[in-house]
Amino acid sequence: MLLGISSQLEHADPQDWASKHVALGLKSVNFPVSFQDGEDTFMAYKKAADEAGLTIAEVGVWRNTLAADLQERRKWVDYSIEQLRMADAIGSVCCVNVVGTPYGPRWDGGYRDNFSPELWDMAVKMIREIIDAAKPKHTKFCIESMPWMIPSTPDEYLRLIEDVDRVEFGTHLDVVNMITSPRKYFFNDEFLHECFEKLHGTICSCHLKDIRLKEEYTFQLQECACGDGILDLELYARLADAEDPAMPMIIEHLTTDEEYAASVRYVKERLSL
Repeated sequence: MLLGISSQLEHADPQDWASKHVALGLKSVNFPVSFQDGEDTFMAYKKAADEAGLTIAEVGVWRNTLAADLQERRKWVDYSIEQLRMADAIGSVCCVNVVGTPYGPRWDGGYRDNFSPELWDMAVKMIREIIDAAKPKHTKFCIESMPWMIPSTPDEYLRLIEDVDRVEFGTHLDVVNMITSPRKYFFNDEFLHECFEKLHGTICSCHLKDIRLKEEYTFQLQECACGDGILDLELYARLADAEDPAMPMIIEHLTTDEEYAASVRYVKERLSL
């Protein structure tokens, strides 16, 4: 596995950005700029990563490509196409988004119709359009698994891969986002095996975090830093490494660079990296 973090880390220039990741003992990075910053800028970051021996794991989109407003939807689909083109140009493992929704005020929020046949068909069409327009040669386009929108289970991800029917479409695995029931939570070792067995051969990158049960009614889960929950991190790492020894594992959703550094130290010690 290639450990990385979702933080850009406070930095002065591309070389400083890369050297700070190396100083933490990281092997992969999330890309800190977009195509809108210009080719000179994003190629300078690519060069810095290459010279430091860092794998560019992810280029993020994080826009609502299924927005209710059709002009906004068009804007973000076009943005996704350009992000995927840039990701391919810099050799990123994947370009990632969540599927989005037209059904409420929060672009990545949970709504009943997120699981409707209508949204499924819109999602398949949108993913195909992005891939077919960008025509990536190396980078996979991925939709991150989410708790309240598709794909929310390994089976949904498999069906989405089948329906999209593009070799350039892959799995970005966030196991914690799919732990949405007491059984998955308490038997997360079994769920980890299910994810890697069913999605074998499609997984490009993984998010790394933890999950804990809040002692409140009714059933409430909360994502948390590695070690503050009950996820079997050792098993997660072993399964990811068996899938691909160069699998990026990206620590995410912490607040400060200091918190990321502490989490990196914890994970490296716990997993003997």
